[in-house]
Amino acid sequence: MQPLLPSSAGRRGRPFRDDRRVVEGIIYRYRCGIAWRDMPAAFGPWQTIWKRHRRYSGDGTWDRILAGLLTVADARGEVDWSISVDSTVNRAHQHGPTFPAPQGACSNYMNLFDKPDDHAIGRSRGGLSTKINAIVDGKGRPLVLLVAPGQGGDAPMFPHLTEQLKINRVGPGRPRTRPDRVRGDKAYSSKAIRTHLRDRGIVAVIPQPSDQIGHRKRRGSTGGRPPAFNKEDYKGRNVVERNFNTYKQWRALATRYDKLALTYRGGAVLRAASIWLTALGDTP
Repeated sequence: MQPLLPSSAGRRGRPFRDDRRVVEGIIYRYRCGIAWRDMPAAFGPWQTIWKRHRRYSGDGTWDRILAGLLTVADARGEVDWSISVDSTVNRAHQHGPTFPAPQGACSNYMNLFDKPDDHAIGRSRGGLSTKINAIVDGKGRPLVLLVAPGQGGDAPMFPHLTEQLKINRVGPGRPRTRPDRVRGDKAYSSKAIRTHLRDRGIVAVIPQPSDQIGHRKRRGSTGGRPPAFNKEDYKGRNVVERNFNTYKQWRALATRYDKLALTYRGGAVLRAASIWLTALGDTP
C-alpha cells in the first residue's frame, strides 16, 4: 500500500506521519465496530484516524490501492474471470443515520465519489438499511463494490457495476473489462441484462424466475426459446455469498455505523484490498 498513499506520492506540503499505524487503526475500527472516539490510544488521536479515512475515501486512495492490487493479481494470473454478482443488505445502526429518513425514490448510489442526499440509506422491511453490491471473481475475491439504499433493486445496479469493472495491464494495452462469464441469481434475469451480455460475447449463467417462464410458455411459439442455462456451472455462484460472509467479519461493515455513504464504501474497499493482500501473499 505504501507507494500509493498520498504521503508517498509527491504530495505537496508536510508529509503524513505513521501511515502504518493510521491504516491499522482504521482496520481495527472496522473489524471491531467501535465508535471512532473509542479508538485505543495506541493508534494515536482518533480525529487523525477518522480524517485520514475520510480523506482517502473521498480522493479515491482506497480505490487506487485496490486497482493496483488487481493489476498485480491479473498479471500473475490470479484473477478468475468467471465472475459472480450479487448484493447483501446491512442494517444501519441508530447512531449512523442522523439525518431525516429518506423519502421517495432511492438514489441507486453509483457515482463513486458523490454524496447523494440519502447517503445510500433506505427503508426496507427490516428498517433503515444499506446494500453492498459486488462483483467477485471465480474464487470469491472482490473486483467492484458499490453501495445503494436497502430497498433498491439488484438489476438496476448491474450496468453500473459492469461499467466499473476495469483492470489495468502492467505493460501497454487497454484495461480488461470483459469477463468470460457472469453468474447471477434470478434477480438479474432481465432482457436488458441478457442482451447486454450477449452483445459483448459474455456467457450468462442466470436462471429464469417462474413468472418469466410462465409468460414465455403462454405466448406459445411466439415466446421464443428459453435462454441457455448451465445448471452445473451455476453452482459456482456461491462464491459471492461466501465473499459477503468474509466481509461481515468486519463488524462495522455487517452493521453500518457510518453517517456518510462515502466512508462506509471506503471501509468496504479497504476490506477488499486486505482480501487481495492476503491472496497475493502479503497479509496486512
